[in-house]
Amino acid sequence: MVTMYRSARWKIAVYARDHGIPHFHIEGPDFRCSVAIASFDLIIGTVPASVLIDALEWARPSQALLMQTWQELNG
Repeated sequence: MVTMYRSARWKIAVYARDHGIPHFHIEGPDFRCSVAIASFDLIIGTVPASVLIDALEWARPSQALLMQTWQELNG
């Protein structure tokens, strides 16, 4: 697992040996979800709307880095 971004109460991570389409996880103390790297669609799980907005603000300009990391860990 590689933590790509960390805020005070949640983080964005990419896991090795993961399954499905390329995605990242948004994780906090009471939630976890998976988000597609290509489309930024929520795949599964729950996340507070405010956290999703903040996470996508970081993820959108970091899309290439997220995809590169996914491919390195799961290629």
